[in-house]
Amino acid sequence: MTCSYCGTRNADGEHRCRRCGRRPEDVLTAGALATKPQPVFKPEETPYRPPAPRAVPNLTRAVQGTLFPSGSNVVPIRPEVPAPRTRTAAGTNPPARHASRASDAQGSLEFLPAVQPKPRTLGTTVEAVIYCEAPVAMPLHRAVAAALDCAMVLIGYGLFLLAFRLAGGEFVLDKLGLMIFGGALAAVALTYGLFWAIGGGETAGMACAGLRLTTFDGFPPERRQRLVRFASSCLSLLTVAGVLWALADEESLAWQDHMSRTFPTPRDSESHILQRR
Repeated sequence: MTCSYCGTRNADGEHRCRRCGRRPEDVLTAGALATKPQPVFKPEETPYRPPAPRAVPNLTRAVQGTLFPSGSNVVPIRPEVPAPRTRTAAGTNPPARHASRASDAQGSLEFLPAVQPKPRTLGTTVEAVIYCEAPVAMPLHRAVAAALDCAMVLIGYGLFLLAFRLAGGEFVLDKLGLMIFGGALAAVALTYGLFWAIGGGETAGMACAGLRLTTFDGFPPERRQRLVRFASSCLSLLTVAGVLWALADEESLAWQDHMSRTFPTPRDSESHILQRR
């Protein structure tokens, strides 16, 4: 027999433990009743007790515990309580809500008033007709380009006279001959100018002098503006006054510039070639 209290091995015929004196049916318990013998039930005599159901916590109304101690400096925020609604009589409009007036103590930002766009003025308070930032070519710079164009016209006229001589023509310097040769020179010059105006490019003299045409707004001129400029250039050359007008104009613009609303400007605006001081 093995004692169920102290675990000592005894003989089979013993009714009590030789060591602790307990009977086989006495068992060891914990707590204050540890010294009291408890009866031991046999497996066939032990009543069955089903395990108690485990309680499931209800999470639908879970409450978060406080995160701060009671002595902290956290200022509680009071919930906003909606204002009670007042009932109005049928057929009457509810009173209009007035916007809350800002406190006088609230700071304000001071903004500068918007600047109204004004036309660009010159040194003499005269309104400028050019709106872009491109500079106008100096009269000397334009004279260089015009001289190169005249040289191209004279070269073309010389080729015409050479072809006329090789074809068997004779040069008679009478009144009729001078009118014919003068008309031929004008025809060569008109053909040269129309070629560049219709083609939409700068003349050979302007290209060699580093000039280009632009409008008063800073855009490339259209074909119509180029044709108007060519016609006005012919008028300026015939009257001479249109060419000399650039010397007295505030922006150094000639008649053809004002009529076509175009003007020559250096191809590279930052170039130091004949730069105005």
